[in-house]
Amino acid sequence: MSHLLKVIEDEYKESRSKLPKFNPGDTVNVHVKIREGNKERIQQFQGTVLQLKNAGSTGETFTVRKISNSIAVERIFPLLSPSIEKIEVIRSGAVRRARLFYLRGRKGKKARIKEKK
Repeated sequence: MSHLLKVIEDEYKESRSKLPKFNPGDTVNVHVKIREGNKERIQQFQGTVLQLKNAGSTGETFTVRKISNSIAVERIFPLLSPSIEKIEVIRSGAVRRARLFYLRGRKGKKARIKEKK
């Protein structure tokens, strides 16, 4: 049984290496496959990464927050999900925390994150 788990984990590690490296504070554009009836399309979700969870395991997830028409939307994506087409890193943010939940209480210019140089 453990041999089967090892084979599956190695397969996931290979697919993980194809994804870009990103951290909390980075602005990412996630291309997600959306299925509507028999049709399938790609929808882009661009926002700031608030957290990475369960790093290094097969159940790794990341939370992305975007603001659209002054309404904040947060989505949690499994990193190795087959519904994720690709992830693009738009810009890297300079933050000193692993969890950026303090951004939830900020609006406008106060919610900005400096860019890493």
